[in-house]
Amino acid sequence: VREASKRTRNERHYDVQIIGGVVLHEGKIAEMRTGEGKTLTISLAAYLNGLSGKGVHIVTVNDYLAKRDSQEMGEIYKFLGLTSGYINNDQDDYERKKNYNFDITYATNSELGFDYLRDNMKLSKEQMVQRQHVYTIVDEIDSCLIDEARTPLVISGEAEDKTEQYLAIDNLIRKLRPEDYEIDEKDKNILLTNDGINNVEEIFSKAGILKNNNFYDPENLSLVHHVNQSLRANHLFEKGKDYIVKDGTLKIIDELTGRMLEGRRFGDGLHQALEAKERVDVQAENQTLASITYQNYFKLYDKISGCTGTAATESQEFYEIYNLVVVIIPTNKKMIRKDWNDQIFRTEQEKNKAIVGKVIECHKQGQPILVFTSSVNKSEIYSKLLSDEKIKHVVLNAKNHENEAEIIANAGKMNSVIITTSISGRGVDIQLGGKKGSQPKEELLINKNKIKSLGGLYVIGTERMESRRVDNQARGRAGRQGDEGSSIFYVSLEDDLMRIFGSESMNNILQKLGLKDGESIDHPWINKALERAQQKVEARNFDIRKNLLKFDDVLNDQRHVVFSQRNAVMNSEKVFDYSDEFLSEITGHLINLKSQKLSEIKNNEFNNQLKTLLGKSTDDNEFENLTNLKNEDFKEKINSKFLESRDERIKMLDEEKAKEIEKRIFLQCIDLNWKSHIQYLEQLRQVIGLRSYGQRDPLVEYKKEAFHLFE
Repeated sequence: VREASKRTRNERHYDVQIIGGVVLHEGKIAEMRTGEGKTLTISLAAYLNGLSGKGVHIVTVNDYLAKRDSQEMGEIYKFLGLTSGYINNDQDDYERKKNYNFDITYATNSELGFDYLRDNMKLSKEQMVQRQHVYTIVDEIDSCLIDEARTPLVISGEAEDKTEQYLAIDNLIRKLRPEDYEIDEKDKNILLTNDGINNVEEIFSKAGILKNNNFYDPENLSLVHHVNQSLRANHLFEKGKDYIVKDGTLKIIDELTGRMLEGRRFGDGLHQALEAKERVDVQAENQTLASITYQNYFKLYDKISGCTGTAATESQEFYEIYNLVVVIIPTNKKMIRKDWNDQIFRTEQEKNKAIVGKVIECHKQGQPILVFTSSVNKSEIYSKLLSDEKIKHVVLNAKNHENEAEIIANAGKMNSVIITTSISGRGVDIQLGGKKGSQPKEELLINKNKIKSLGGLYVIGTERMESRRVDNQARGRAGRQGDEGSSIFYVSLEDDLMRIFGSESMNNILQKLGLKDGESIDHPWINKALERAQQKVEARNFDIRKNLLKFDDVLNDQRHVVFSQRNAVMNSEKVFDYSDEFLSEITGHLINLKSQKLSEIKNNEFNNQLKTLLGKSTDDNEFENLTNLKNEDFKEKINSKFLESRDERIKMLDEEKAKEIEKRIFLQCIDLNWKSHIQYLEQLRQVIGLRSYGQRDPLVEYKKEAFHLFE
């Protein structure tokens, strides 16, 4: 592959990339710093495993990269006699199937997961697009398997329309006073106080919505749920931070990447509550048809591997959940980036002043600057501050990520100032002096050397993010391939991380030190405290993911059983055998009931089930006769009735068609029951936590009930 790459693309793999390729082939995670050429490294293991002919799936961060990588690396594969393709959001099933049948397929994690779920709702094998799950290489594996693993993938269909209800409840919730509820920022939760409950009862009684004058009466169960969601929507979710309104619809923003999540909606009526709050069209509620977590989707593969610039801090999680080992690959050239100590201020205002000062200082010399912010709102605040100082800059956030790659690729140009949200532009190489191909070679070299002499790219973090890994990603944008570069973080005690997870004592220390306005402190103690706060958040998020997984594992085992049985039916030539087996099981059950006809209850149950089985066409006399038959005759009679109707179908259609129809009805029955089962488990999952008050372990209880329901 190295030789092919040199001949087709004139890019020869570095030795460290070949080590990376070996690690990927062994089914481990290769931690390679930014700018070390992960895309080229992946091609090594992809080709080797592609030779099996069973298909290799390569997972990228977004559709743009899936397409770009598949085309660029495709030159190498083609030269070596393999085929490659990519999956994008807008492809139809025919295109998808074609691309999955190639030796190597590039796609995003969500497209892969959704295709798997959709395949298991199809009615024939021919309609399925994916083949088997043999080997996957995940680029930016931490982003995919950790950052995004807190939200499961869900395919949903429409349920009943309750638009009016959402708007009415939203209007009533706005009448509450601040003392009516308590906000818990740590757990993103909001609870009504006692006064609040009284107030809600009063307001809702007047509006005529409350039943039995008691908010917590069982009849008001769905009302309680709507009120809780409306409270969360109004007081915990912020426009511009958690979501934006674009073209009259409400789009979720991914807290880590600052990207819009197209087509995703908050579940459980929260999205509708937000739509009511923002007064945009409330879309009908959805019910879940199928769902899976990323963790469980990727566990389908016989072998997983991946690479990222930052995995070491999460190596424990990778090992515990995916059984993956992290191997740190050395850099091709020595790293010479300067990482300065954090600058710590008391207030946000002082911090912002210092950041703007730093930008002006670097910008005067023409040094390129990349400013990282934590949300769309913050990126717009810094944009305004820089505009006031008449500094020309580009803002890159959820509102314009289509041109993201182009903007990031030129982040190393003279005088460039870019403000961006956390990890945008991953997978795009920042070359000092601007990107290749956009200017003559000689000019490029002159520009590159000029910027090197200025100190390379300067990365400025405007606050510490929730995880050290995300901070390291920001840092890693500078100093690629032994280039010069600097990075620095500015922190204030008013930042979210410090406010929610930091300690009271820090403010006291700073006051004791007599910190004047606008003065900052950089001290190892404070860096330690910051790191502790981040570790707290990381540990909590890990617990959330571990918990999600424990519960999803219960569903996962059931999902495997249902999907594999469904596949067996779909591929079976002997569909009639399935129905016959079920029939004998049901008649056995009926005979059991029949012989227990002691109590009135059992009697009714027997009659109802027999009527259901025979359908509407049976008259009362025939029914009476059947009931009085001996067990053996009873069984015989029902079997022959069933076979009669099947023979009629075969005569009318022909055997193949009759089989096909029976197969379809059978699959639709499975799907219908499976959907309502998922629904039921979702509701069970929400209330099961309350069992802990009775000293019972919610997970054990959930397992027991889920198993019982599944049976």
